[in-house]
Amino acid sequence: MATGINILCYKSKTLADGSHPLMIRVCKDGKKKYLSLGVSVQPQFWDFEKNKPRRNCPNKLHIEKLIAEKSREYADQILDFESEKKQFTASTLVNSVNKPVKSLTVSGLFASHITDLKAQKRRGYAQTFMELQNSLVLFNGHLDIYFSDIDVAWLKRYETWQRGQGLLENTIGKRLRTLRVLYNVAIEQNLVKRELYPFNAFKVSKLHQATAKRAISKGEVTQVINYQSDEPYAQLAIDLFAFSYFTGGINFGDMAFLKPDNIVDGRLVYVRRKTHKLIRLPLQPKAVEIIKKYISPFYDDSDYIFPILSSFHKTEIQQRNRLHKVLSNVNKRLKKIGRELEIPIDLTTYVARHSYATVLKRSGVSTSLICESLGHSSEKVTQYYLDSFENSQIDEAMKNLL
Repeated sequence: MATGINILCYKSKTLADGSHPLMIRVCKDGKKKYLSLGVSVQPQFWDFEKNKPRRNCPNKLHIEKLIAEKSREYADQILDFESEKKQFTASTLVNSVNKPVKSLTVSGLFASHITDLKAQKRRGYAQTFMELQNSLVLFNGHLDIYFSDIDVAWLKRYETWQRGQGLLENTIGKRLRTLRVLYNVAIEQNLVKRELYPFNAFKVSKLHQATAKRAISKGEVTQVINYQSDEPYAQLAIDLFAFSYFTGGINFGDMAFLKPDNIVDGRLVYVRRKTHKLIRLPLQPKAVEIIKKYISPFYDDSDYIFPILSSFHKTEIQQRNRLHKVLSNVNKRLKKIGRELEIPIDLTTYVARHSYATVLKRSGVSTSLICESLGHSSEKVTQYYLDSFENSQIDEAMKNLL
Protein backbone atom coordinates (compact mmCIF):
# COMPACT_ATOMS: atom_id res chain seq x y z
CA MET A 1 0.00 0.00 0.00
CA ALA A 2 1.26 3.47 -0.90
CA THR A 3 2.50 5.70 1.88
CA GLY A 4 0.77 9.07 2.25
CA ILE A 5 2.64 12.12 3.47
CA ASN A 6 0.62 15.27 4.13
CA ILE A 7 1.28 18.59 5.87
CA LEU A 8 -1.80 20.05 7.50
CA CYS A 9 -2.92 22.74 9.87
CA TYR A 10 -4.17 20.69 12.82
CA LYS A 11 -7.52 22.26 13.73
CA SER A 12 -8.15 19.65 16.43
CA LYS A 13 -5.64 21.46 18.62
CA THR A 14 -5.77 25.19 19.34
CA LEU A 15 -2.90 26.95 21.07
CA ALA A 16 -3.25 29.78 23.61
CA ASP A 17 -2.88 32.45 20.93
CA GLY A 18 -5.64 30.87 18.80
CA SER A 19 -3.24 29.36 16.22
CA HIS A 20 -3.12 25.72 15.12
CA PRO A 21 0.10 23.69 14.93
CA LEU A 22 1.35 22.51 11.56
CA MET A 23 1.62 18.73 11.59
CA ILE A 24 3.01 16.14 9.23
CA ARG A 25 0.66 13.18 8.82
CA VAL A 26 2.04 9.81 7.72
CA CYS A 27 -0.49 7.21 6.52
CA LYS A 28 0.65 3.61 6.05
CA ASP A 29 -1.39 0.37 6.06
CA GLY A 30 -4.37 2.12 7.60
CA LYS A 31 -2.30 3.57 10.42
CA LYS A 32 -1.68 7.28 10.93
CA LYS A 33 1.13 9.04 12.71
CA TYR A 34 1.23 12.78 13.45
CA LEU A 35 4.29 14.87 14.24
CA SER A 36 4.54 18.60 14.85
CA LEU A 37 6.73 20.73 12.57
CA GLY A 38 7.38 23.13 15.44
CA VAL A 39 5.42 26.06 13.95
CA SER A 40 1.83 27.21 14.15
CA VAL A 41 -0.44 29.30 11.93
CA GLN A 42 -3.49 31.45 12.63
CA PRO A 43 -6.49 29.87 10.84
CA GLN A 44 -7.14 32.97 8.71
CA PHE A 45 -3.69 32.58 7.14
CA TRP A 46 -4.11 28.94 6.10
CA ASP A 47 -5.90 27.67 2.96
CA PHE A 48 -7.56 24.49 4.28
CA GLU A 49 -8.78 23.43 0.84
CA LYS A 50 -5.37 23.67 -0.86
CA ASN A 51 -3.58 22.77 2.39
CA LYS A 52 -0.98 25.53 2.20
CA PRO A 53 -0.35 29.03 3.64
CA ARG A 54 -2.24 31.91 2.11
CA ARG A 55 -0.44 34.73 0.30
CA ASN A 56 -0.77 37.08 3.26
CA CYS A 57 0.52 34.51 5.76
CA PRO A 58 3.34 35.88 7.95
CA ASN A 59 6.62 33.98 7.41
CA LYS A 60 5.07 32.38 4.32
CA LEU A 61 8.42 31.66 2.62
CA HIS A 62 9.89 30.14 5.77
CA ILE A 63 6.88 27.88 6.26
CA GLU A 64 6.88 26.77 2.61
CA LYS A 65 10.61 25.98 2.80
CA LEU A 66 10.09 23.98 6.01
CA ILE A 67 7.24 22.01 4.43
CA ALA A 68 9.27 21.28 1.26
CA GLU A 69 12.34 20.15 3.22
CA LYS A 70 10.38 17.91 5.56
CA SER A 71 8.37 16.39 2.72
CA ARG A 72 11.59 15.65 0.84
CA GLU A 73 13.13 13.98 3.92
CA TYR A 74 10.18 11.61 4.17
CA ALA A 75 10.16 10.90 0.44
CA ASP A 76 13.91 10.12 0.52
CA GLN A 77 13.50 7.80 3.52
CA ILE A 78 10.67 5.94 1.80
CA LEU A 79 12.88 5.46 -1.27
CA ASP A 80 15.69 4.14 0.96
CA PHE A 81 13.35 1.64 2.58
CA GLU A 82 11.95 0.51 -0.76
CA SER A 83 15.37 0.19 -2.44
CA GLU A 84 16.57 -1.96 0.47
CA LYS A 85 13.28 -3.92 0.41
CA LYS A 86 12.71 -3.10 4.09
CA GLN A 87 9.26 -3.29 5.62
CA PHE A 88 8.24 -0.22 7.60
CA THR A 89 5.30 1.27 9.45
CA ALA A 90 4.16 4.85 9.89
CA SER A 91 5.90 4.92 13.28
CA THR A 92 9.22 3.50 12.06
CA LEU A 93 9.20 5.93 9.14
CA VAL A 94 8.70 8.91 11.47
CA ASN A 95 11.39 7.64 13.86
CA SER A 96 13.88 7.09 11.03
CA VAL A 97 13.46 10.62 9.72
CA ASN A 98 13.44 12.38 13.07
CA LYS A 99 15.95 10.42 15.14
CA PRO A 100 18.47 12.90 16.52
CA VAL A 101 22.03 12.79 15.18
CA LYS A 102 24.44 11.85 17.99
CA SER A 103 27.55 13.87 18.62
CA LEU A 104 30.61 11.65 18.43
CA THR A 105 33.79 12.80 16.77
CA VAL A 106 35.74 10.91 14.15
CA SER A 107 38.36 10.23 16.81
CA GLY A 108 35.70 8.81 19.12
CA LEU A 109 34.34 6.40 16.53
CA PHE A 110 37.86 5.26 15.62
CA ALA A 111 38.46 4.38 19.27
CA SER A 112 35.20 2.49 19.75
CA HIS A 113 35.41 0.68 16.40
CA ILE A 114 39.00 -0.46 16.98
CA THR A 115 38.03 -1.67 20.47
CA ASP A 116 35.13 -3.66 18.98
CA LEU A 117 37.38 -5.28 16.38
CA LYS A 118 39.92 -6.28 19.02
CA ALA A 119 37.13 -7.75 21.15
CA GLN A 120 36.13 -9.83 18.13
CA LYS A 121 39.79 -10.96 17.88
CA ARG A 122 40.09 -9.25 14.50
CA ARG A 123 43.40 -7.63 15.41
CA GLY A 124 44.69 -7.59 11.85
CA TYR A 125 41.64 -5.62 10.69
CA ALA A 126 41.89 -3.37 13.76
CA GLN A 127 45.48 -2.63 12.76
CA THR A 128 44.24 -1.39 9.37
CA PHE A 129 42.03 1.19 11.12
CA MET A 130 44.85 2.16 13.47
CA GLU A 131 47.13 2.83 10.49
CA LEU A 132 44.41 4.93 8.86
CA GLN A 133 43.87 6.87 12.08
CA ASN A 134 47.58 7.69 12.35
CA SER A 135 47.63 8.79 8.72
CA LEU A 136 44.60 11.07 9.17
CA VAL A 137 46.10 12.66 12.30
CA LEU A 138 49.27 13.47 10.35
CA PHE A 139 47.17 14.93 7.54
CA ASN A 140 44.61 16.88 9.54
CA GLY A 141 46.52 17.55 12.76
CA HIS A 142 43.72 16.03 14.87
CA LEU A 143 40.47 14.09 14.49
CA ASP A 144 38.30 16.13 16.82
CA ILE A 145 35.97 16.72 13.90
CA TYR A 146 32.58 15.36 12.92
CA PHE A 147 31.85 13.11 9.98
CA SER A 148 29.81 15.92 8.43
CA ASP A 149 33.15 17.75 8.04
CA ILE A 150 34.43 14.99 5.74
CA ASP A 151 33.12 16.06 2.34
CA VAL A 152 34.35 15.55 -1.22
CA ALA A 153 36.77 18.48 -1.02
CA TRP A 154 38.23 17.11 2.24
CA LEU A 155 38.72 13.67 0.66
CA LYS A 156 40.43 15.19 -2.37
CA ARG A 157 42.84 17.08 -0.11
CA TYR A 158 43.63 13.86 1.77
CA GLU A 159 44.23 12.02 -1.50
CA THR A 160 46.57 14.78 -2.72
CA TRP A 161 48.42 14.84 0.61
CA GLN A 162 49.03 11.08 0.45
CA ARG A 163 50.49 11.39 -3.04
CA GLY A 164 52.79 14.08 -1.68
CA GLN A 165 53.98 11.51 0.87
CA GLY A 166 55.05 9.26 -2.00
CA LEU A 167 52.47 6.56 -1.27
CA LEU A 168 51.49 4.04 -3.93
CA GLU A 169 48.09 4.15 -5.59
CA ASN A 170 46.94 0.91 -3.94
CA THR A 171 47.93 2.16 -0.49
CA ILE A 172 45.95 5.37 -1.01
CA GLY A 173 42.99 3.34 -2.24
CA LYS A 174 43.13 0.98 0.74
CA ARG A 175 43.13 3.85 3.23
CA LEU A 176 40.22 5.61 1.55
CA ARG A 177 38.24 2.37 1.34
CA THR A 178 38.83 1.87 5.06
CA LEU A 179 37.66 5.43 5.71
CA ARG A 180 34.56 4.68 3.62
CA VAL A 181 33.84 1.67 5.83
CA LEU A 182 34.10 3.84 8.95
CA TYR A 183 31.83 6.48 7.41
CA ASN A 184 29.21 3.79 6.78
CA VAL A 185 29.51 2.75 10.42
CA ALA A 186 28.93 6.38 11.37
CA ILE A 187 25.73 6.42 9.29
CA GLU A 188 24.54 3.17 10.90
CA GLN A 189 25.17 4.63 14.34
CA ASN A 190 23.35 7.82 13.39
CA LEU A 191 26.44 10.00 13.76
CA VAL A 192 25.93 11.65 10.39
CA LYS A 193 23.02 12.00 7.99
CA ARG A 194 22.96 9.62 5.05
CA GLU A 195 22.50 12.44 2.56
CA LEU A 196 25.95 13.83 3.49
CA TYR A 197 27.70 10.63 2.35
CA PRO A 198 30.61 11.90 0.21
CA PHE A 199 31.63 8.62 -1.41
CA ASN A 200 28.85 8.72 -3.99
CA ALA A 201 30.66 11.59 -5.69
CA PHE A 202 34.20 10.68 -4.60
CA LYS A 203 34.91 7.35 -6.29
CA VAL A 204 37.44 5.22 -4.45
CA SER A 205 37.35 2.59 -7.23
CA LYS A 206 39.55 4.82 -9.41
CA LEU A 207 42.41 4.33 -6.95
CA HIS A 208 43.63 0.96 -8.13
CA GLN A 209 46.89 -0.07 -9.67
CA ALA A 210 47.35 -3.49 -11.19
CA THR A 211 49.85 -5.52 -9.21
CA ALA A 212 52.26 -8.07 -10.55
CA LYS A 213 50.96 -11.62 -10.71
CA ARG A 214 52.19 -14.06 -8.12
CA ALA A 215 51.32 -17.29 -9.87
CA ILE A 216 53.70 -19.83 -11.38
CA SER A 217 52.99 -22.55 -13.93
CA LYS A 218 52.03 -26.14 -13.15
CA GLY A 219 55.51 -27.27 -14.22
CA GLU A 220 57.18 -24.78 -11.88
CA VAL A 221 54.90 -25.86 -9.04
CA THR A 222 56.01 -29.45 -9.65
CA GLN A 223 59.66 -28.37 -9.47
CA VAL A 224 59.07 -26.72 -6.10
CA ILE A 225 57.17 -29.59 -4.46
CA ASN A 226 59.72 -32.14 -5.71
CA TYR A 227 62.66 -30.16 -4.33
CA GLN A 228 64.49 -32.03 -1.58
CA SER A 229 66.46 -30.43 1.22
CA ASP A 230 68.35 -31.76 4.23
CA GLU A 231 67.60 -28.57 6.14
CA PRO A 232 64.43 -29.08 8.26
CA TYR A 233 63.20 -25.50 7.88
CA ALA A 234 63.63 -25.59 4.09
CA GLN A 235 61.73 -28.88 3.88
CA LEU A 236 58.97 -27.46 6.07
CA ALA A 237 58.74 -24.49 3.69
CA ILE A 238 58.37 -26.81 0.68
CA ASP A 239 55.76 -28.95 2.44
CA LEU A 240 53.69 -25.93 3.48
CA PHE A 241 53.84 -24.56 -0.07
CA ALA A 242 52.73 -27.93 -1.47
CA PHE A 243 50.01 -28.39 1.14
CA SER A 244 48.57 -24.96 0.37
CA TYR A 245 48.58 -25.69 -3.35
CA PHE A 246 46.79 -29.03 -2.90
CA THR A 247 44.21 -27.73 -0.42
CA GLY A 248 42.52 -24.85 -2.19
CA GLY A 249 45.25 -22.28 -1.61
CA ILE A 250 44.85 -22.32 2.17
CA ASN A 251 46.89 -19.47 3.61
CA PHE A 252 49.71 -19.74 6.12
CA GLY A 253 47.69 -18.54 9.12
CA ASP A 254 44.93 -21.08 8.54
CA MET A 255 47.49 -23.88 8.04
CA ALA A 256 49.12 -22.99 11.36
CA PHE A 257 45.88 -23.54 13.28
CA LEU A 258 44.92 -26.84 11.64
CA LYS A 259 44.34 -29.73 14.03
CA PRO A 260 43.62 -33.41 13.42
CA ASP A 261 39.90 -32.82 13.91
CA ASN A 262 39.95 -30.63 10.79
CA ILE A 263 40.28 -33.86 8.80
CA VAL A 264 36.77 -35.26 8.34
CA ASP A 265 36.01 -38.24 6.07
CA GLY A 266 38.95 -37.56 3.80
CA ARG A 267 38.21 -33.85 3.56
CA LEU A 268 39.82 -30.75 4.97
CA VAL A 269 37.15 -28.83 6.88
CA TYR A 270 37.97 -25.53 8.54
CA VAL A 271 36.69 -21.99 9.05
CA ARG A 272 38.83 -19.41 7.32
CA ARG A 273 40.05 -17.00 9.99
CA LYS A 274 39.94 -13.91 7.79
CA THR A 275 36.51 -14.31 6.19
CA HIS A 276 34.87 -16.73 8.67
CA LYS A 277 33.82 -18.89 5.72
CA LEU A 278 33.45 -22.65 6.20
CA ILE A 279 35.74 -24.46 3.74
CA ARG A 280 35.30 -28.12 2.77
CA LEU A 281 37.78 -29.54 0.28
CA PRO A 282 38.85 -33.08 -0.71
CA LEU A 283 42.30 -34.08 0.46
CA GLN A 284 44.51 -34.92 -2.49
CA PRO A 285 46.95 -37.85 -2.04
CA LYS A 286 49.93 -35.47 -1.88
CA ALA A 287 48.24 -33.48 0.90
CA VAL A 288 47.53 -36.71 2.82
CA GLU A 289 51.21 -37.64 2.56
CA ILE A 290 52.22 -34.30 4.04
CA ILE A 291 49.74 -34.65 6.92
CA LYS A 292 51.01 -38.13 7.76
CA LYS A 293 54.54 -36.78 7.76
CA TYR A 294 53.82 -34.16 10.42
CA ILE A 295 50.91 -35.42 12.49
CA SER A 296 51.93 -37.03 15.75
CA PRO A 297 50.76 -40.64 16.35
CA PHE A 298 50.10 -39.60 19.96
CA TYR A 299 48.22 -36.42 19.18
CA ASP A 300 45.44 -35.01 21.32
CA ASP A 301 42.93 -32.22 20.81
CA SER A 302 45.47 -29.54 21.74
CA ASP A 303 47.99 -30.55 19.07
CA TYR A 304 48.39 -28.72 15.77
CA ILE A 305 49.24 -30.63 12.60
CA PHE A 306 52.19 -28.48 11.56
CA PRO A 307 55.10 -27.49 13.85
CA ILE A 308 54.29 -23.79 13.77
CA LEU A 309 52.27 -23.21 16.95
CA SER A 310 52.41 -25.12 20.20
CA SER A 311 50.66 -25.18 23.57
CA PHE A 312 53.11 -22.49 24.67
CA HIS A 313 51.45 -19.94 22.35
CA LYS A 314 48.29 -19.29 24.35
CA THR A 315 47.54 -15.60 23.90
CA GLU A 316 46.65 -13.94 20.63
CA ILE A 317 49.76 -11.76 20.82
CA GLN A 318 51.98 -14.80 21.31
CA GLN A 319 50.33 -16.52 18.36
CA ARG A 320 50.66 -13.49 16.09
CA ASN A 321 54.33 -13.03 16.97
CA ARG A 322 55.04 -16.71 16.38
CA LEU A 323 53.23 -16.72 13.02
CA HIS A 324 55.16 -13.66 11.89
CA LYS A 325 58.50 -15.19 12.86
CA VAL A 326 57.86 -18.57 11.22
CA LEU A 327 56.33 -17.09 8.07
CA SER A 328 59.35 -14.84 7.65
CA ASN A 329 61.70 -17.83 7.90
CA VAL A 330 59.55 -19.99 5.61
CA ASN A 331 59.37 -17.32 2.90
CA LYS A 332 63.11 -16.71 3.21
CA ARG A 333 63.73 -20.40 2.41
CA LEU A 334 61.18 -20.42 -0.40
CA LYS A 335 62.81 -17.44 -2.09
CA LYS A 336 66.18 -19.14 -1.91
CA ILE A 337 64.73 -22.33 -3.40
CA GLY A 338 63.00 -20.34 -6.12
CA ARG A 339 66.28 -18.72 -7.13
CA GLU A 340 67.96 -22.13 -7.31
CA LEU A 341 65.15 -23.43 -9.52
CA GLU A 342 65.24 -20.20 -11.60
CA ILE A 343 61.59 -19.48 -10.85
CA PRO A 344 60.90 -16.03 -12.41
CA ILE A 345 59.24 -14.55 -9.31
CA ASP A 346 59.98 -14.57 -5.58
CA LEU A 347 58.44 -17.66 -4.01
CA THR A 348 56.25 -17.19 -0.94
CA THR A 349 53.44 -19.20 0.61
CA TYR A 350 51.03 -16.79 -1.08
CA VAL A 351 52.34 -17.83 -4.50
CA ALA A 352 50.92 -21.31 -3.80
CA ARG A 353 47.47 -19.81 -3.19
CA HIS A 354 47.51 -17.77 -6.36
CA SER A 355 48.99 -20.62 -8.40
CA TYR A 356 46.20 -22.90 -7.24
CA ALA A 357 43.62 -20.53 -8.72
CA THR A 358 45.44 -19.79 -11.97
CA VAL A 359 46.41 -23.42 -12.72
CA LEU A 360 42.78 -24.47 -12.43
CA LYS A 361 41.65 -21.58 -14.59
CA ARG A 362 44.23 -22.36 -17.28
CA SER A 363 43.09 -26.00 -17.18
CA GLY A 364 39.66 -24.90 -18.36
CA VAL A 365 37.88 -24.90 -15.01
CA SER A 366 34.95 -22.48 -14.92
CA THR A 367 35.81 -19.09 -13.47
CA SER A 368 32.51 -19.29 -11.57
CA LEU A 369 33.99 -22.25 -9.67
CA ILE A 370 37.56 -21.07 -9.07
CA CYS A 371 38.31 -17.34 -9.36
CA GLU A 372 41.67 -15.70 -9.40
CA SER A 373 42.11 -13.80 -6.21
CA LEU A 374 44.97 -11.48 -6.91
CA GLY A 375 44.07 -8.46 -9.03
CA HIS A 376 41.06 -10.14 -10.65
CA SER A 377 38.54 -10.79 -7.88
CA SER A 378 38.38 -10.33 -4.15
CA GLU A 379 39.10 -13.10 -1.75
CA LYS A 380 35.51 -12.97 -0.52
CA VAL A 381 34.21 -13.62 -4.02
CA THR A 382 36.64 -16.52 -4.40
CA GLN A 383 35.52 -18.06 -1.14
CA TYR A 384 31.87 -17.47 -1.99
CA TYR A 385 32.12 -19.45 -5.21
CA LEU A 386 34.11 -22.25 -3.56
CA ASP A 387 31.46 -22.58 -0.87
CA SER A 388 28.46 -22.44 -3.18
CA PHE A 389 29.16 -25.49 -5.36
CA GLU A 390 28.58 -29.16 -4.63
CA ASN A 391 31.51 -31.20 -3.32
CA SER A 392 31.45 -33.38 -6.44
CA GLN A 393 32.09 -30.36 -8.66
CA ILE A 394 35.01 -29.21 -6.53
CA ASP A 395 36.38 -32.75 -6.38
CA GLU A 396 36.34 -33.02 -10.18
CA ALA A 397 37.92 -29.61 -10.65
CA MET A 398 40.78 -30.29 -8.25
CA LYS A 399 41.88 -33.34 -10.26
CA ASN A 400 43.47 -30.80 -12.62
CA LEU A 401 46.07 -29.75 -10.05
CA LEU A 402 48.67 -32.18 -11.43
